[in-house]
Amino acid sequence: MENKILKYLSKYTKTTKEIEEAIIESSFFKTFKKGTILLKEGGFSNECYFVLEGCMRSYFLKDGEEKTIEFYTEEDIVTPANYGKSTPSQYYLECIEDTIVNVGNPSIEKEMYQKYPQLESLSRVIAEVILTKQQESFTEFKTSSPEERYLNLLKTKPDLMQRVPQHQIASYLGIKPESLSRIRKRLIASNLLS
Repeated sequence: MENKILKYLSKYTKTTKEIEEAIIESSFFKTFKKGTILLKEGGFSNECYFVLEGCMRSYFLKDGEEKTIEFYTEEDIVTPANYGKSTPSQYYLECIEDTIVNVGNPSIEKEMYQKYPQLESLSRVIAEVILTKQQESFTEFKTSSPEERYLNLLKTKPDLMQRVPQHQIASYLGIKPESLSRIRKRLIASNLLS
């Protein structure tokens, strides 16, 4: 599992043996069963996650209906908006598959940053990459039709179609499951989907 973390970090920087050993030493892995709720609306979060295996999603409830915000799969970093803060969460975080994560918390991060300032710089770089992806995703969502959103999801995360229930995909796209079915039928009929 540690190798997956080091491989991910190597995308952004070259690490020293000392830092790699420190990362391995401070790694804390947890396994969660499918259906586990890691964070509830109104709850407080003192943990962030690096997904090693599995799939998670964030969602909120509106008028009793779940509205999916995001899906997280292998090599995704999940940092709740209220992570390390004394503000309650506005959404839920759920494992939709059996999931293995590396867990972080503010005290581990502070200790590691003090010992290895390079890690704090690396974290900033990764945070900027994640923020840019989120901004691009938001812009794409706001400027595209449901069909375009679906095609983009197929392109960027094709494995989700086999891993996530269709009603959650529809919710993520901002449409009803029946609308997703119609989009899929239309795309199949026009040979854009197999």
